[in-house]
Amino acid sequence: MYSLTRHSVLIDPLKCIGCGLCVTDCVSSNIELKNGKASIRDYYCIFCGHCEAICPEYAVTITGFDDEVEEIEHETRLDPKELMRAIKTRRSIRSFERKSVPEDVLTEILEAGRLSPTGANAQNVIYYVIDNEKNTFEREAVRYFRYLKESDDPFSARLKYKTITDEFFFRGAPLVIAVASKMPIDAGIAAENMALMAEANGLGVLFSGFFKVCCNACEPIRKRLNMPVGYQVVTVLVVGYPAVRYHRTVHREPASIVRF
Repeated sequence: MYSLTRHSVLIDPLKCIGCGLCVTDCVSSNIELKNGKASIRDYYCIFCGHCEAICPEYAVTITGFDDEVEEIEHETRLDPKELMRAIKTRRSIRSFERKSVPEDVLTEILEAGRLSPTGANAQNVIYYVIDNEKNTFEREAVRYFRYLKESDDPFSARLKYKTITDEFFFRGAPLVIAVASKMPIDAGIAAENMALMAEANGLGVLFSGFFKVCCNACEPIRKRLNMPVGYQVVTVLVVGYPAVRYHRTVHREPASIVRF
């Protein structure tokens, strides 16, 4: 048994057949074969779960988690053409219906974020769900941006032709999710998976760069979020049912690709 914090990796020698799959698949090279059985090196484990997932004989168990593992009866593959069509037809939504997002749908969106991969399995992403106090957050953000627009701050140039209305940030959407992390790439991956899940449920999404600025720079909002040291909001999802319908795709420049 190898233990770190509240998690442990258990290998049942009676079930282990010494196939070596967990050895070759271990991200941390923390498993070896001894006398034909898998054994933990007492080295370093990130508890990614690869060993438990790949074992054909259920010999590996990782303890200390609240959720249960599920059997993969068949591999799930998205239809490439349907996926490409979904990507082509996606639009940033800036007009929303005055309709709340069901709690079970919100749960699915957050679960899509939670299950996203993170570097070294750090799982260091925080999801700030803003719905009940949405108006309070937006008032603070509007006040901050109105101040910026009239100030000498370099950012004010971006606001020159903007009218900072009372719903400038959330556009009447019922739900906002600010995604924070120490590692921007981890938060970005989680946010994209969440956006796909939201759109699969018929919702529209706006990635709000403006409110992201407020989360990291506006003191009243930072204080309200109370982010741990080292964390920053990487992206913000404004989520709701679209009040607009787009009739065609849009143009994009060719990709800049360097191939070796």
